Amino acid sequence: MNSPMDQNNTPATETKRGPRSQRLRFGIAAAVVAATAVGGTVTAFAVNNDGQTGSARTTTASAASAKATDAGSEGPLSTKKADIVDSRGKKVVLTGVNWFGLETGSFAPHGLWARNWQSMLDQMAKQGFNTLRLPYSNEMFKASSKPNGIDFQKNPDLKGLTPQQIMDKIVKGATDRGIRVILDQHRPDQYGQSELWYSQTLTEKQWLDDWVKLAKRYQNNDRVIGADLHNEPRGQATWGDGNPKTDWRLAATKAGNAIHKVNKNWLIFVEGTDRFGTDQYWWGGDVQGVQKHPVKLNEPNKVVYSPHEYGPGVYNQNWFMAKDFPKNMPGIWEKRWGYIKKQNLAPIMLGEFGGRKTAGKSSEAIWQNAMIDYLKKNGISYTYWGWNPNSGDTGGVLNNDWNTIDQNKMKMLSKYQEPLLKEKGK
Repeated sequence: MNSPMDQNNTPATETKRGPRSQRLRFGIAAAVVAATAVGGTVTAFAVNNDGQTGSARTTTASAASAKATDAGSEGPLSTKKADIVDSRGKKVVLTGVNWFGLETGSFAPHGLWARNWQSMLDQMAKQGFNTLRLPYSNEMFKASSKPNGIDFQKNPDLKGLTPQQIMDKIVKGATDRGIRVILDQHRPDQYGQSELWYSQTLTEKQWLDDWVKLAKRYQNNDRVIGADLHNEPRGQATWGDGNPKTDWRLAATKAGNAIHKVNKNWLIFVEGTDRFGTDQYWWGGDVQGVQKHPVKLNEPNKVVYSPHEYGPGVYNQNWFMAKDFPKNMPGIWEKRWGYIKKQNLAPIMLGEFGGRKTAGKSSEAIWQNAMIDYLKKNGISYTYWGWNPNSGDTGGVLNNDWNTIDQNKMKMLSKYQEPLLKEKGK
């Protein structure tokens, strides 16, 4: 998903959309939070949220999340046919959430102008999310990148830290609470996503070098489970045609092997592209090419395919208006990515899906509930987009106050949540 803080970090109040022939995933999260620190305080501007207000302290989590229980053994994860498994061979299902901001001009997860980062993670764990997908931009590693949009009175331990050091805090805080972490290269810089894994501001070499550095940095934390190599390949991106400048499968293979030279434990999460032949789909959503051209790494049993999927709240595709909707959706999903699970080829983790409405008779609510039912029926992992309320087309698990929970969303998501790992030290 395209995160906020676009258009040179100026506040946006509407979602930008373009011609369908050019883009199927339009302006996702185009609404912006503008966070301005003044005298130790922060003012935030956020978009409206359709969710109902409810107290985070009184929210009833699912049975799976009522307490943090052992969701597999400690140690590295790997794959066994269509399943992710732990070091004992026990199946592991990731049912998580995205918390964005590090990839934007804030160079820090969003919402820290409103509350303490540790309370945010406490609440995330309480809601039963056993995995955190954490987006970042390569620009955050530059010395000139300074974290902002943080109320340091609420977060005094973040003052003076670099973006990388803030990432360290979030990673340790999440994993200490029993939440596994996936790092997501979401953007080359703060200004937007890129079609390919390299851009005008990011070379392929730097993209690879940054992944190797992260793999080394977190190699002693078994709960940091892997790398989502590049967010939403599209446009020029191809799959399996052998062109080193555009073939995403080749680039993913190169990156996965480079990471495994320094850290053999990581799973390698590989998104799709936006098309297969003349078949256009969501950005990063189509992995039909895996049938003939799978990603094969030197380190076996480490590839997880991670498409993205969205509903009519993002763009009203023809299939959402079909007479047999939503019964038609499983066939559409299985053609693009679900077949990989059905045919026992490899695991699938749906890296992003989401929307504003989860209750009622709107097509958006019907679609989201059909999706969670499909994922549960087939035992497919996911990380929901997103935790943040300031995602323009989808909103988030949190309401606009950054404190209370959208009860309807959690009611839906709690239908399919697997346990967290045990808290460290407990």
